[in-house]
Amino acid sequence: MNTIHEHPITICYFGIFDPEYSRNRVFIKGLKKQGVNVLLCVSHKRGVFKYFDLIRKHWSLRGRYDVMVVGYPGQQSVILARLLTRKPIIFDALVSLYDSMVDDRAVIARRSIRAYYYWFIDYFSCYLADKVLVDTDAHKEYFIHTFYLHEKKIGRIFIGSDDEEIYPLPVHPESSIFKVHFHGCFNPLQGVEVIIKAAKILEHESIKFTLIGTGQTFDSVFALSESLNLQNISFFNRVPYSKLKEYLAEADVSLGIFGITNKALRVIPNKVYEALASRTPIITGRTAGITELLTDRENVLLCEMGNGEDLANKIQELRCNPALCVSLAKQGYELFTTTLTPLVLSKQLLSIINSLVYDKSKS
Repeated sequence: MNTIHEHPITICYFGIFDPEYSRNRVFIKGLKKQGVNVLLCVSHKRGVFKYFDLIRKHWSLRGRYDVMVVGYPGQQSVILARLLTRKPIIFDALVSLYDSMVDDRAVIARRSIRAYYYWFIDYFSCYLADKVLVDTDAHKEYFIHTFYLHEKKIGRIFIGSDDEEIYPLPVHPESSIFKVHFHGCFNPLQGVEVIIKAAKILEHESIKFTLIGTGQTFDSVFALSESLNLQNISFFNRVPYSKLKEYLAEADVSLGIFGITNKALRVIPNKVYEALASRTPIITGRTAGITELLTDRENVLLCEMGNGEDLANKIQELRCNPALCVSLAKQGYELFTTTLTPLVLSKQLLSIINSLVYDKSKS
């Protein structure tokens, strides 16, 4: 149902976000499939010019929408949004800037002015919004305790994946080589060095690793691989997102995250949803975030975070147990199709939107 008082809901999707980023694309596509009017108000200009550009674009949309959704990432955009509209604002925070920059990536000192700035921008943007969205209950608890939010102000909606972009392809021909796939940003929560250690343990097996991505830890990870003289790993900086499903189809197993950071314990990364959507078996670290969605040995195989030996054991187990591979892939895909598609997830968002608009209409 996409109406309140018999008139179609119209949403202004606002900010400096990338509409093609998975989280934003899933919501926007799902809402449109339900017949919701989605007005994009997005700027890709640099510096302060992007805010003037948003003001200009919003001017032509004022009075034409019922609720504003600030897309991810959008902490600074929420402040401008509150100045521009009296309509309800939903802030898709997803994750904390402070957590990402200070705690997880550790690129900013904890007691620096910049750290206080990131904490304040997280806090103030959540304060200004009528509803804040995150991706896991673990993240919800983090926001409640770190930014002093009431639990009713925060909603959890899983990230999911675009089922028209990532979907199962025909199974690749059987091979004597067991293919292990990873894609993502190389940053601390990913724990890519754990994959390198597992590859070292398995270097004399018929197992090959493909690692796709770049980022903060890439140089150190690549140097570790070189120092270990590994011949069973191939690195690719980037591949087009449209080609990702082909790499997943070639893989016997896809890897999630293994880093020992607090943020890693709370997230379910895009790569996990994409593996589910492509019907590829997944091995990832056992965390509070992951276990909100997935069940060990039912639709995922879990290992200890930060433990290369345990990861190697789990890869070897799947290699020696094709039936488990098939079962994990099948049940993971069934979970995705019933729970994690744009249509399913956008219905959850629309329910939140309807309740906000209804409450506003009564006040």
